[in-house]
Amino acid sequence: MCGIVGYTGKSNALPILLEGLKKLEYRGYDSAGVALLENVKEGNQRGRLHLLKEKGEILNLEKKIRSVYPSWFKNEDKVKFEAGVAHTRWATHGVPSEINAHPHMDCSKSMAVVHNGIIENHAKLRKDLEEEGHRFISDTDTEVVVHLFEKYYAEEKVRWKEDKYSEYDFLHAVAKKTVEEIEGSYALVFLISEHPGVLVAARYRSPLVVGLGDEDIFIASDVSPLLAYTRDTIFLEDGDIVVASKNDLKIWDGSGAEVKREVLRTEWDVSSAEKGGYKHFMLKEIFEQRLVVHEAIGLKLNEFDDKIYDSFIKEIEKFEIIACGTSYHAGLVGKYFLEKVADVPVHVYHASEYRYSPRVGHRGLAIAISQSGETADTIAAIEAAKKFGHRTLAITNVLGSTITRMVDKTIYMVAGPEIGVAATKTFTNQLIVLYLLGMRTALLNGEISPDHYREMVREIRELPRCVEFVLNRSEEIRGIAERYASYNNMLFIGRNIHYPVALEGALKLKEISYIHAEGYPSGELKHGPIALLSEETPTVAVVVRDHTYEKTISNIGEVVARNSPVVIVAEEGDEEVEMYSDDIIRIPKISSYFSPVPASIALQLFAYYIADVRGCEIDKPRNLAKSVTVE
Repeated sequence: MCGIVGYTGKSNALPILLEGLKKLEYRGYDSAGVALLENVKEGNQRGRLHLLKEKGEILNLEKKIRSVYPSWFKNEDKVKFEAGVAHTRWATHGVPSEINAHPHMDCSKSMAVVHNGIIENHAKLRKDLEEEGHRFISDTDTEVVVHLFEKYYAEEKVRWKEDKYSEYDFLHAVAKKTVEEIEGSYALVFLISEHPGVLVAARYRSPLVVGLGDEDIFIASDVSPLLAYTRDTIFLEDGDIVVASKNDLKIWDGSGAEVKREVLRTEWDVSSAEKGGYKHFMLKEIFEQRLVVHEAIGLKLNEFDDKIYDSFIKEIEKFEIIACGTSYHAGLVGKYFLEKVADVPVHVYHASEYRYSPRVGHRGLAIAISQSGETADTIAAIEAAKKFGHRTLAITNVLGSTITRMVDKTIYMVAGPEIGVAATKTFTNQLIVLYLLGMRTALLNGEISPDHYREMVREIRELPRCVEFVLNRSEEIRGIAERYASYNNMLFIGRNIHYPVALEGALKLKEISYIHAEGYPSGELKHGPIALLSEETPTVAVVVRDHTYEKTISNIGEVVARNSPVVIVAEEGDEEVEMYSDDIIRIPKISSYFSPVPASIALQLFAYYIADVRGCEIDKPRNLAKSVTVE
């Protein structure tokens, strides 16, 4: 949801914070703000705290600062800020506005906080604090946190002066008392004028990463703002509290014990989080699939062939796939594949609904699919799966993310950072992992022979060629997309393993172009959706020559009879579809098991070019955020 950046160190904090926010803008862009602590002058024990906020994109905030305080961007001692916190907001409590933007300050304007998450008991806390004399100015749940910190700071300060214990222990005590009052989820970073150069942070059910530099400490919602400065990261765990300066870092766990957390080396490079000449991140990430698919097949196939998952997946009697959004659609493709190839029953659940369904835990494997590894509903569902007695497996893209620390085993994607809100390369990575998981399970359970397994490996190794085939026809797809950009409604249809491809194609279109689009199994048209068809509602059909081909062609004929314009995604060389289509997007011939990969990439391009023609904010679609870290 929201994006957080904190910095303390030897450099000017402001440019670092603003650039960090830009890397996190996919997490929210309703408003943005920054709090900066000016250098301490001789004889002055507190820094001067500056706060600037603005509604809308981060660019609006930067323009405001450059207009009012142009000297702040110069790396001079008199304008250098040794520490600061910044935030880009995805609104939950309180409408997007300058007042509701983070950071929020206490009554004395001497401390500021940024927050990602939801404070569920904020109404009661606010009422109690107001009765104690605290003054609130925003409609957000977050503001109660800084007033709680202010309250316990004053109380604990008395004991600090009397007992003369360390500054870091004092700030930990204040933070611990503060978070003990909170119900809900939070990633918090505090900046306090009486403690220049010090950041205080805490997390529970919302991601927070510490970056370790040379006389620099960075704190952020994920690693993307850190890549330009450091690859050494610490992923905080639930209950952790951090007190940090440029030369020191201490972490306490939820019990109050000081702990050392593992320092992980992030392998992503900074260029992977930049556009690289493309108009949008989404387009860049679509085209990156020519390399990403190749790397995913090679690396993950080696892992499976090295038998590192064998003991975990052998003799599993059922799979339960848990996911949200695009990851849910990948799970549906996985269901068709696993049930057909491995002959294992597979149930796919929306993560937000999983906990509310009665479960029988018996030799099951619960598979959580989450690009970020921080999806709140998926985290809660995995907690439930563990209680039901299932083994748990994560498929995720982010090293050290929350889900990876909860499950029994993790399969990491190799997609690199995905900045565009609409998932593209992570979706195809998820499919590849599920294909390889299904193939290995089938081999271990004796459902396919070693020769059959090798044949499937040969087929899946053809996917990079198939991806290249589609990407090389991007201009053709652009031309088709331009003819459909003016429509306001579309249906997407497919059968069997291509039904979830239709769902994902519809989701991509609605996410970034705001065209109302729905995905259906082709055979369901007659059971209601066909009533919507007219010359004003195009239909996009995914068709391959498999055991459902004739049925799907028949369904398309029903669409044509209702005067609906038809776009068909079809294999190269399939001439029969030409009599039913207004436009054809060609994909290469490959086993129908694996054709969802090129078909999905074709629909990603189709959606992208329609949204581009319509002038939409493709990388930052309205009301959406990349990682949904609140329920």
